[in-house]
Amino acid sequence: MTQPTDVNTYALKGTSMDTLAGTAPTSVPAALRKLYFLRFAFAAVWAALLFATADTLGTPTATLLVIYPLFDVACAVIDIRSARANGQPVRGLYVNIALSTLTGIGLAVAATSGVPAVLRVWGAWAVTAGIVQLVVGAVRRQLGGQWAMIASGSISTLAGASFIAQAGKDGASLANLAGYAFLGGVFFLVSAVRLGRTGTKA
Repeated sequence: MTQPTDVNTYALKGTSMDTLAGTAPTSVPAALRKLYFLRFAFAAVWAALLFATADTLGTPTATLLVIYPLFDVACAVIDIRSARANGQPVRGLYVNIALSTLTGIGLAVAATSGVPAVLRVWGAWAVTAGIVQLVVGAVRRQLGGQWAMIASGSISTLAGASFIAQAGKDGASLANLAGYAFLGGVFFLVSAVRLGRTGTKA
């Protein structure tokens, strides 16, 4: 999930399944594994901080909301460098950067309007990022450890729709975003572990 993202983290290569049918360089799974561990650690800390401040949409909470997609941008930049070094396509990563940058801006504006507006922006991001992550996991399946990314992308899409629906109801809360982010981090952790096992077997 991104979580919304890894799409991040987690990035569509902008190429066909057949193009990626060959064996990926060993350094690709290794780089992804480190990135996935980083995303898990960030998601866990971020979720705890948001849960502690979710009761009010003040400056600390608004700052946390904007930081999350910006961190996603940073992860995509790291992924681009790794992909280029190994001759991998990077078009999808640029799409991810664009989506996350727009989301960061959107959240900064939405935070001045209230929780419902924040939920709508976050929900839209979760849906789009989830779809991309779902495709990314399918494209990268030959690297191993990607079933968790596929599942995460599917859940992100559904969660995003629920956030948008929640925004139209009384008592809308940001607390669910913390749980969403933490669950996304867990999926990254699972993928990192599975990638490590794949590398050992190789």
